[in-house]
Amino acid sequence: MNAREAMARARRITALTGAGVSTESGIPDFRGPEGAWTTDADAGRRSSLQDYLADPAVRRLAWRGRLHHPMWTAEPNAAHRALVDLERAGRLRALLTQNVDGLHQRAGSTSVVELHGSLLGTVCLSCGATGTMRDALERVRAGEEEPDCPACGGILKSTAVSFGQRLDPDVLRAARAAALDCDLMLVAGTSLQVQPAAGLVELAARAGAAVVICNAEPTPCDGLAAAVVRGPVGGVLPELVAAPVAAAQRPIRTWGDPSTW
Repeated sequence: MNAREAMARARRITALTGAGVSTESGIPDFRGPEGAWTTDADAGRRSSLQDYLADPAVRRLAWRGRLHHPMWTAEPNAAHRALVDLERAGRLRALLTQNVDGLHQRAGSTSVVELHGSLLGTVCLSCGATGTMRDALERVRAGEEEPDCPACGGILKSTAVSFGQRLDPDVLRAARAAALDCDLMLVAGTSLQVQPAAGLVELAARAGAAVVICNAEPTPCDGLAAAVVRGPVGGVLPELVAAPVAAAQRPIRTWGDPSTW
């Protein structure tokens, strides 16, 4: 089965996206030479949450990095728009993303589950108060090197998940439910090197879903896939989404379907 055939048969699709979907919008790959493994999106370098808490210099560097992050000038690309088309066609169960730039939502997707949080919000590590990143960055532009929490004076960070920080259990639960409740998992622009996100592919495959992987490089999950497509996702995804839908041969049955329990 090739990727177009798998997509044509699918009625209930869960998508899993990674940095490769946003690179064509000018946002560096998470694992590329300018990516977060080298210059952590939340700390200006590869640092952990503990580093961020302990070292004011790390926090100041992080705020400068947030101020000049390329997401502020990035625009959604053809891959983002293709997933919007899939949702509007009524075939997308959920869009699980490892990206923290908000481009899926800006493109028009509404079923987004942000596995690694978002750079667009802030949270106080003392009292839990939340706010917008734009408001915090206005304070940086006004001269504050490290804006603190307006409510309690505590340390602010972005709502993106940092090294050493666990994923939100409710978010992970929703992602696992979507992996179990689909007849196809469409993987786009991710190396599938980071857990627990990568484990969602294996979960979907074990539940009986077909897996289609679109990525420029091989991934550890390629052996689970019904089809693997190499190439820029901005070209690949629109073609796959545009494939004519085949007539249903049997009812959809997933682990999310009570009739299979």
